[in-house]
Amino acid sequence: MEMFVDPAPGSRRRWAIFIFGSMNFVISMFYRCSTAVISPALVNDLSMTSTQLSHLSAAFYYAFALAQIPLGVALDRIGPRRTMMFLAAAAVGGAVAFASARTPEQLIWARALLGIGMCGNLMVLMTLLAAWFPVNRFAFLSGLAISVGTLGNLIAATPLALLNISIGWRASFFLFAGINAVVVTLFILVSKDSPNGRNVDLPKPQPLITGLSRLIRMYSYWAISLCGFVRYGYYAALQSLWFGPFLITGMGLNEIQAGNALLALGIGYMTGLPFWGRISDKIARTRKWVVLPTLIAFGLVSTSFLLWNRSVPYSMILLTFFVLGFTSAPGQILYAHVKELLPTNMIAQAMTSVNLFTILGVGAMIHVLGLFLADDPSKLVDVASFQPLWIVGVIALTIVCVLYSRVPDSSALRSNE
Repeated sequence: MEMFVDPAPGSRRRWAIFIFGSMNFVISMFYRCSTAVISPALVNDLSMTSTQLSHLSAAFYYAFALAQIPLGVALDRIGPRRTMMFLAAAAVGGAVAFASARTPEQLIWARALLGIGMCGNLMVLMTLLAAWFPVNRFAFLSGLAISVGTLGNLIAATPLALLNISIGWRASFFLFAGINAVVVTLFILVSKDSPNGRNVDLPKPQPLITGLSRLIRMYSYWAISLCGFVRYGYYAALQSLWFGPFLITGMGLNEIQAGNALLALGIGYMTGLPFWGRISDKIARTRKWVVLPTLIAFGLVSTSFLLWNRSVPYSMILLTFFVLGFTSAPGQILYAHVKELLPTNMIAQAMTSVNLFTILGVGAMIHVLGLFLADDPSKLVDVASFQPLWIVGVIALTIVCVLYSRVPDSSALRSNE
C-alpha cells in the first residue's frame, strides 16, 4: 500500500540527517541529566537546598514542555530545518549562561533557556524521519536515534563526574557549549525538509485550534500522553536528579560507583530502544502490545527498590539499573502509536503535543517526588529516606497502565497483511 512506499530510495542525505540528527540529540540528553552527578558540587559551591535542586532540574523540562505547542506550529509552517536554526542560538546561549552563573537563580534561568534550545532536537529529527523513511521503519529508526542520543546520558554519568573532578563543572559546560555549536551546525547543513524540498506533497496542515480541538477530544491522545508523562517523567526524574543522591547518600557509594550505576541504567535504556522498536515494527507488528507489557515490567523493577538496603551487592545494583533502563526504554513507540491514529497533516502537531506531556512529566515528577523527601539534603542519609520515590512512582505507573490498556492498537503495520 501507499504508506509503505519508500519516499527516498537510495538516498544518502537521509542517512546524513539521521546521523547528525542523532548526534544533536546526544547533546539534548546530556543536558537533561547533567545535574545528577554535579549536584553535590552545586550544593557546595552555591549552597543550594533540595528545593532549589528540584527547581534547577525541573526548569529545563518545564521550559522544554511549554515550547512544544509553538514548536509544532513552527514545524508545520516553516519546516524542521529553519526551526532548528532558531533553537540553536538558545541552546548554545543557555549552556554558556549555565557555566557563567553565580547564583542558584541564575542557574535555574540558564537551565530554562537550555530547555527551550533543546525542545526541538528530537521532534525535528522525528519529523524528518517521517518524511524521509517509510512507516514500517519509523519505530526502529526513531528508537535507534534515541538510543544513540542516550550516549548523552552516559556522558552525563561517569565522564562528567571525571570532568567535574579534573576541570570543574563550569569549564565542563563551556566545553559542551562549543561541542553543541559544532554539532547543530552540521545537522542544519545536511538537513532538507523532505526529499522534494519543502513538504509540498503533504496535505496542508490544519489550523492550530482545529488540530488541538480534535486532539483534546480523543481519549487515546490523553491516555498516550499521560503514559508518556509518567513513564518518561519518572525514569528521567530518577536518572537526572534523585538516583545520584540515592546511590551516594542512601546506598553509600562514591561518585564513580554511582556514575557507573547511572551508566548501566543508560546502557539498558540505549539497548532497549532499538530492540523494542524492531519488535514493534517487524516482529510483533503492534504498538500497544509492546508498550503495555514493558510498562508493567518497569513498575515491577521499581517496586524491588523497596527491599533494598546497603548490603545489596554492587553487581546486583548494576544489573537492576540495566534492567530498569531496558524495560523503561520503548517510550518512542508512543509517538508512532499516536501518529498512526491520526491523518498525515496532524503528524507534527500530534507528536509535539504528546511530547509536551512527556517532557512536562519530568519536571512534574521531579517536584512531586521532592515533596515526599526531606527538604534538607543532609537528612537523606539512608535507604529508608528514599522509599517515597518508589511508592509514588509505582502508584503512578499502575494508573497509566490501566488508562493505556483501553487505547486501540495501531493498524498501520498490519494494513499489508
